[in-house]
This record gives sequence, structure tokens and C-alpha cells, in this order.
Amino acid sequence: MLKVGVLGAGHLGKIHLRLLNQSEKFELVGFFDPFEENAVKVAAEFGYTKFDSIESLIEAVDVVDIVTPTIQHFECAKMVIEAGKHIFIEKPIATTVEEAEEIVALANKYKVKGQVGHVERFNPAFTAVKDKINNPMFIETHRLAEFNPRGTDVPVVLDLMIHDIDAILSVVKSKVKTVNASSVAVISDSPDITNARLEFENGCVANITASRISMKNMRKSRFFQKDAYISVDYLDKICEVVRMQDAPEVPGDFDMILQNAEGVKKQIYFDNPNVNPNNAILDELETFADAINNNTTPIVTLEDGTEALRVAYQIIDCIGK
Repeated sequence: MLKVGVLGAGHLGKIHLRLLNQSEKFELVGFFDPFEENAVKVAAEFGYTKFDSIESLIEAVDVVDIVTPTIQHFECAKMVIEAGKHIFIEKPIATTVEEAEEIVALANKYKVKGQVGHVERFNPAFTAVKDKINNPMFIETHRLAEFNPRGTDVPVVLDLMIHDIDAILSVVKSKVKTVNASSVAVISDSPDITNARLEFENGCVANITASRISMKNMRKSRFFQKDAYISVDYLDKICEVVRMQDAPEVPGDFDMILQNAEGVKKQIYFDNPNVNPNNAILDELETFADAINNNTTPIVTLEDGTEALRVAYQIIDCIGK
């Protein structure tokens, strides 16, 4: 098993610690948290080994799971990579695109593997339909959350929208051509609700909305492509594929048939793929272990995390104009 240590024992860090402790692919060695009072409490409550420095933790493991505040990602990643250890790093990969690019360059230089924690890639509703998403030409996403002071130190684009940016980039095999966006800071100093429109070189358009001041939670995406509409509900973990095919000459009594203005008849049929329940965070961590052990490419690479961050900042820059 791979020896792993966790940097950061806050809300998400404790979740990672619990799951790594349960994993059959990792041996949890311990954690480091710079806030001594919290570190002592976590060690006492859960029995995890507390390290007194980042350096001592890095030395004791094969893999470091970085779950610190984003502002610390770069320095932590740099230390880990230069020590020759693999990194799992929570989203967003870094504070700036320049930092992210340097993380990628360092990982290549020191020949270590890295994965970014864009957890929605492992949501069972998304994984159930990803292979069915083929050249989408219009995408609409809504990620709405009730207000929570945790995370309001960054724009909602980096807090919430970046999840959908990454998912969209993973299925649209084209470069972003233009970005338009609008935003409002309602209760925070940074934007709380943002709408962005991405246009890709292949003609695909993505309309993305993220809010952290909504009355209810919603995490939905819709993908439209030739002869198909695919919906993903990340929150309720359900998905649906609505397809169209040429109508039979003699439709059945219960066939759903549409006829367009040109007289072409299409049959509509519904496909509800099986959604296998999972723990998405555990899956992203364990697939990273597989990538290390099998010397394969991680599912969400450092380059993927960098591109998601790059597009996020294009949106933020657009808002600032």
C-alpha cells in the first residue's frame, strides 16, 4: 500500500483523513496542521498521528494529500514535489495560473504524479453518462448553494463554478474562444452570483451559472448534442438521456413521434443509465493510487486543474471589465 499523509485537518481535511484511513489502497501515516490547537484535537479525537512539521510528514510518506487553504497550495506542492513525492491537491490547484503552471513544470521535472480534486468527475451521475456525451454543442449548468460564510474569501467562480468548468472542459474537445460574464456581490466583498458564457472554437456554447446566495441547493447540468439531450443532477445523483432516431414506418401504439416543419419524423426514447452509488472523494483518491501503482495518467491531471483555473480567471477578468 502507498503511504500517505494529509496536509490540513480542517473540514475537508478531516473527511480525507477518514476516507484514507478506511482505504485498502493507502496506509494513512498521519497529518500536519499548522494550527496546533486543532491538530491536537483531531489527533485526540480520531487517533491519527500528528506530525510537528510539513518536512517530517513529507519524509515519512509516498503521497501527500494537500487539503490546505488554496493560498497555501503552491508552497506545499512545491515542497512535496521537490522531495520526489506524489501529490493529490484539492481544487483549485493554486491561487494563480502562474503558480499552477509551475506546479505542472515541477511535477514533470521531478517525474512525480499529481491529481487535482475536481470531485464532480467522480460523481456517479456524471460517470454514468460521460461516455454518452459526444460532441455537445450547447451546455447549461446551474450550481446554486445556500449561503455559507466558509469559502466567501474567494469569488464564487473559484468556490463553486470551477467544478462545472472542469466537467465541461473534460467533454468539450475544443479550446475556449471567447468568454462573457456578469456578476453581483450581494453579501460578500467578492461576487456571490455569476453567469458566464463560454464559446468554443468548434461552435459549442456553455452557459454556466453559480450562486452561493440561493434559497435551495441545486447542481444540474444539461448537455445538448445531435439527436440527444443528456441531463445530470449531481446533487440527487440521477441522470437521463433522451435520444431521437428516425421513426419507424409503422409506429407502435406507445411510440413517441415528433414531426418537424420539413416533415421528418423522429422517435423519442428515454435511456436511464444505471447510477452506481459511490463515495466520490474516496474514488478520486483511490483512482490516483491506481495511477501511481500502474504508472498511468490520473483522471484529473495537474494540466486539467490548470486549464480549469485558467478559464475561471478569464471569467473573473471579464467580470472586472
